This record gives sequence, structure tokens and C-alpha cells, in this order.
Amino acid sequence: MTPTDRNRLDEEASPYLRQHADNPVNWQPWDEEALAAAKERDVPIFLSIGYSACHWCHVMEEESFEDEDVAETLNEHFVPIKVDREERPDIDQLYITICQLVRGNAGWPLSVWLTPEGKPFFVGTYFPPEPRQGMPAFGQLLEDVAASWQDPEDRPEMENRAEQWTRAIEGELEEVPDPRDVPEAGFVDRVAQAAVRSADREHGGFGEGQKFPQPGRIHALMRGFDATGRGVYRDVVDETLTAMAHGGLYDHVGGGFHRYTTDREWIVPHFEKMLYDQAEIGRAMLEGYRLTGRERYADAARGTLDFVARELTHDEGGFFSTLDARSGGEEGTYYVWTPETAHDAISDETTADLFCARYGVTDRGNFEDRQTVLTVSATVEDLAGEFDLSPEAVRERLADAREAAFVARERRTRPARDEKVLAGWNGLMISAFAEGSLTFGEGYAETAADALAFVRDRLWDDDEEVLYRRFKDGETAIRGYLEDYAFLGRGALDLYQATGDPDHLAFALTLGRAIEREFWDADSGTLYFTAASGESLVARPQERTDHSTPSSSGVAVSLFLSLDAFAPHERFRDVAERTLETNAQLVESNPLGHAGLALAADEFRAGHVELTVAADALPDDWREAVGRTYLPRRLLTVRPPTADGLGEWLDKLGLDEAPPIWAGREARNGPTVYLCEDFTCSPPQSDIEDALDWRGSDE
Repeated sequence: MTPTDRNRLDEEASPYLRQHADNPVNWQPWDEEALAAAKERDVPIFLSIGYSACHWCHVMEEESFEDEDVAETLNEHFVPIKVDREERPDIDQLYITICQLVRGNAGWPLSVWLTPEGKPFFVGTYFPPEPRQGMPAFGQLLEDVAASWQDPEDRPEMENRAEQWTRAIEGELEEVPDPRDVPEAGFVDRVAQAAVRSADREHGGFGEGQKFPQPGRIHALMRGFDATGRGVYRDVVDETLTAMAHGGLYDHVGGGFHRYTTDREWIVPHFEKMLYDQAEIGRAMLEGYRLTGRERYADAARGTLDFVARELTHDEGGFFSTLDARSGGEEGTYYVWTPETAHDAISDETTADLFCARYGVTDRGNFEDRQTVLTVSATVEDLAGEFDLSPEAVRERLADAREAAFVARERRTRPARDEKVLAGWNGLMISAFAEGSLTFGEGYAETAADALAFVRDRLWDDDEEVLYRRFKDGETAIRGYLEDYAFLGRGALDLYQATGDPDHLAFALTLGRAIEREFWDADSGTLYFTAASGESLVARPQERTDHSTPSSSGVAVSLFLSLDAFAPHERFRDVAERTLETNAQLVESNPLGHAGLALAADEFRAGHVELTVAADALPDDWREAVGRTYLPRRLLTVRPPTADGLGEWLDKLGLDEAPPIWAGREARNGPTVYLCEDFTCSPPQSDIEDALDWRGSDE
């Protein structure tokens, strides 16, 4: 019996792969056995890539992969392989790239036909069971591909196409441009201008079709406003964050953000909730609050963190990956309302009416079957006038209504949860909780610390200094990618900033050194997405563009620039500078597509805003002041108040001498803060507000 004689996905930990373990298709995981079987049988590989919360992945499974005739064709003429894109972003990146190049668009499920050597010759996304809207029927397509592969006249053409497409992938993902100087200080203004040009000034966000969160653009606009004072940058930030916080992207009952909206107006989302969106949108909301002072952004950020703590957190500390879009086989049913279900949930009639008026719940609805996705549809002030109540009474009643709706919703069939713990996504979420702790209190830092401890215990090999990507049901697997090391390194560094615990800083330094060792290529002057010691695929990709997660190269460069402040004798800054020089041409030609690298270039040229606090701990009122103040490129460090205490830290961190960010900055008659920017420092201050005011002055 060969490996491909049966469906082997029941041996896998990934919830997405296990969802397909009962299909009649003899699915294989991506491993040596499956790849060897394709070569031995001399048949193509049919590669299907998706993830557990993907709606159209579910649809294609139900329509095609559960069909016995389709399964017979796949099993006889192909080696069918299933890949969870969340586990194997390297494989996904290779083949989504050729889909984008060939078709001009891409998505999931991703359907790719490969030679036995893994080279693609046909690609698409979802295929229906019957011909529809220009798409061929999946079963007929399989038969046509199988017949062509066996035809001695057609096969050479297919293999030639595979060679051409593989070269295209290599050119797109491996090519290293000629280096240029890092963009000059002020380049962030160009990035912000480009973001304004792409903005939807009527409905908020960017573009005029489906609306995706674009945190990188939002951060670029905020930095642009800080640097230039151009009001339009702040206006676009405000319009976008308000649309996201008030529209259907946000879950107004349970907190947290859905993936994207299917319409321009931010009303109807695809309902899956991804961990990385909670992290990155949450951080954007926090920074928006700090920039504008608008409480609605703080409320959305806090609601998102609370949602993750409640529904996406392992009992021992790590963060799970996703909540599905569907519950009970239907997308969105967990989240939508009618006037009847609202009144059933909320016993007081006036309070239920307020809830419906506030969130646009009507008999007509805005979703399927006259149901309503909640959106903020009336202001508190307007409701106060309409219902003859004080604004405070309206707020209290709405809080009661949301609580009652939450309790009632808990009785519905819940969306499935993908309980993979991914190192990189946990790093993003650790950063968000660390930042949240500065604004909302130390409890959020404790959640971040628990998650970091979980990842270090399950996914970090301290002896080998190797990070693994995935933990699930007691099993650790898959060597980490650049995003795992970079995102987790940033998370550890941000947690150090929030807590002053040098152990987190030490771990960030260790991860930084591992990035240089495993992902930096000095000859080409770039960071690769896959480790030098990792699996060899048809190309070794870089990740320079921002997608649903930030560019791992951009985050790694930013991390290096921060770590250089603590270990200037190492090569962190040199690697960061060379990576920025190598990619300068790409960043300058398409700044919005490379927002992460553009923001890192801004940090390189403008430097950090250093806040050095000499104290046993960050005073509570100082924490609150930092948590409500917009400080782009901030590097917050708490060091021991005395030289003796600092010496103990240096020994622990393996540093021979105090770095400039700490040197000579002792406490003076109690907690003392030093704010430095652009090679100029404030006088030692005993009041954090004085230091922050100094930055805003002309001194």
C-alpha cells in the first residue's frame, strides 16, 4: 500500500487539514512521501491551499471534494495535496504569486496543478461543480488536465509552461534590485500623500470596492501628520478608523474585528476573525486614540483585546489563530439580528428599541433574509433627543443592551475555532497587548507575558536557538519563518517597553541574532522569508510587501534598528541599512505596497523618540501619560535607577558596557525621565508631562 492509497490528513494537527480527513479524496500533506509518490507515479500534483476560516474553501469542499466522482479522478490521475496556508506561508507565497501574475488576482482556495517536481503549470482559485460565469467545471477541468498530461503532444507544452512560470516566480520573489541610498528623511510625507490619493473620502478606507483594513497606510498617515502637520493626513485617519469602528467590520456585541467587508460602505463583512487582524487593527486604533483623543478608538481597541483574551486564548497563555466565518453551516448567522431577536434578548422594550436604533436593526435588514449586521447608525445625542433621555442614560441602557445581546448570542451555535498557536501571529498579538497595557492598565501586560511564556515554552528550542512555527494539541512542528522570528522579536521588545523586564529584552536580542544567522544573506544584501537551513522549494522567497500581515522584512528591519540602541556593537544597524538600500527602489516606486519597509526607512532616517526612565518601575501616572500620547518611533526603556543596578542588567544581557540609551541616565531624587530625539535630549525630568511637553516645544 502506497501513501497515496488513502487520505492521510487524519494524522495532521491542523484543523483545516483535519476538516478534509473524511473526504473521499486521498488527500496528502505536503511531505517527502507525497512528493516522492508523484515522481514515482509520474502524475501531476493537485495542490489545494486554504485555511480553516475560509468560506469558499468550505464551499468547494462541499461541492467537489466530497463528490465521489471528483475524488475518483483526483485519486487516479493526481497526487492530491492539501496545505494550510497559515502553517506553510512559504508554499502559499510561491503559488499565490504565480496566480497573481497569470490571472491578475488571487485568493483562497488556491488551486494549483504542479509537475512532480513542484513546478506550476495551471492555476486558479475556486472552481464550481458546473460551468459558471466563465469558470470551467472542476471535474471536467481535472479530466482535461489529466488527458493533456498523458498526451505526448500536450505534455511537453505543459512542462515548458511550468519552467517559464517557475522562472517568473523566481524573478518576482528572489530578484534583488540594485541598491540605492535609503530614502531621505521626509519620505514618510510621500507615503502619506500616496495614501491620501488612494483614500475613499466618502466612505473611509482605501479604494472603491471591497474594504480591507490597511494598518500600514494608517500608520504612515499618522506619522506624516506628526512630521508635517498636514490636516488632510489626520482627516483620512479619522475617516478610516471611524468607518472601521462604527461599521460592520467591528463586532459591536462581542468585540473584535472581522476580516474585511464585501462592500464599499463597510457594512457586510466576511465574518471570520483572524488573530493578526485583532493585533494590527487593535494597534492602529490605539495609535488613532493617542493621535486624536477620540474615545471610540480606545473603546474599539479595548473591546478587541478583551475579545481575544476571552475567546482566542489558550488556558495556559498562547493565542489561537481564528474563529470561522460560519456557524451551523451558514456564514454570519452568529452575528446578525432582527428586531424580533433583539427584543427577545433584551427584556426592557425601550432599551431594545434603543439597541435597534443605535445599530440599524430594521425589518428590512442589510444582510440575507432581512437580517442586520450591526453598524452604528445613530449618535447618542440623537437617541437622547428621540427617546427623551439624557446622553448618560442612553449610554447606560446601550451597555445593558449589549450585555443582554451578548448573553443571548452565546446560546447560538458558535463559530468553530482554529486552535493552532502560531509563533508569528502570537508575536503580533503580544505587541498589541503590551501597547494596550500602557493605555488600559498592567493587566493587559500580564496577558502578553503569559502568551510569550507559552510560546517560549512550546515553540522555542533554547539549546538550538531555533523557533518553531506551530503548536497544536501538544505537538510542535514546522521550523519558523522570518515572520515568526521578527513578529515575536517585536512582541518581546514591546513587552519589555511596557514592563521594564530585562528578560523580554534579552529574548528580543536573541531572536534578532537568530534572524541575522538564519535569514540574512550578506552576498545579496537582503532578508529571505525562509531560513538558510530550511526546506528547499522551487524558489527562496523574500517578503517585502505588506499583505494581511505586515511585511516580515519591514518588521525585522524595524526590530534591528531598535535592538541597535541596546547592542550597538553588533551588526543590527548594518543589516537594517543594507536591507533598506537593497529595497529602496521598490519602496520608492510603490510606497503603499511596501508600507512596512517605508516606515522602517523613516525610523532609520528620523531616529527613535527615546524615553529613558530611571526607576525601579514605571510609575502608574507616567504609564498613563505615555499611553495617551502619540509618539511615533517611540522607544521606551525603563532602566535601574543606579549604576550598580544597571551593572547587574548588563551582566544579564551579556553587554560589556552601558549603551548610549542608558549611559549616564541615572535617577535623580526619585524616578527620572530623559526624552531624546534627533541627537538632542531634554534635561532630566521628574515629571513625565514635562518631558513630553519638551518634545512639542521649540527647544
